[in-house]
Amino acid sequence: MDGGIDVADRTSQGRAVVVAVLVAVAGLLVGGALVLLAALLLAAASVDLDLAGSLVLAAVLSQVGFMATAIGFLTYTGRGLSYVRARVPTGRDLLWIGGAYVLALVGAMTGAMLATFVEAPTASNQVAEFGVQRPETLLLLVPIAFLFVGPGEELLFRGVVQSRLRETFGPWVAVLAASALFASLHVVALTGGLSGRLVSIGLLFVPSLVLGAAYERTRNLVVTVVVHGAYDATLFALLYVAVRFAPGAA
Repeated sequence: MDGGIDVADRTSQGRAVVVAVLVAVAGLLVGGALVLLAALLLAAASVDLDLAGSLVLAAVLSQVGFMATAIGFLTYTGRGLSYVRARVPTGRDLLWIGGAYVLALVGAMTGAMLATFVEAPTASNQVAEFGVQRPETLLLLVPIAFLFVGPGEELLFRGVVQSRLRETFGPWVAVLAASALFASLHVVALTGGLSGRLVSIGLLFVPSLVLGAAYERTRNLVVTVVVHGAYDATLFALLYVAVRFAPGAA
């Protein structure tokens, strides 16, 4: 009997992991399909977007793909939107927003400085590379971080993936697993060697872990949406300042 229970538990855990991975990958594929469809429609209409327009369109549609995937999963499984814990932030939630935002930034910057100190290779981010070529694009990405990136990625990875894993593994295993999955899937946005990509994924795991913990402690997706948006917006703004006002910049 005990052995049967163990087998059932392992089956349930395996199913939860497979579902989490499939939902996350599906989000990437749906977003990519929307970007491709938009490119084909624009080409058919003889509309030629510049680099900035293409980057903004891809950033928005990829997040729409995340949202559509999350809503599709919730609808298909009968969980509904109530499955995602969200409400108007309380005073305690506001404290969590401020604390998690600072912790995510400090953690990411500390990790980056440590990687530099030990001369560990890091990968480049495609968005950052495009932003260096067209700095004004980075300013456009600031509101997009709040309006699309935060809501899209948090709805999928915290609201759906982490919550689904929590059903089987409990809260903190779910936080760790969802954070690792979230960071790992960013490999599609990185360029460079394998070792550099692995280091960059490891660095991204830190703010992802903060977001996962914030969602678990507050049980409010609005908290992580705001923190995520503010975190990304800050990085875009800092990169803009670094590029725009660097010595020798035009």
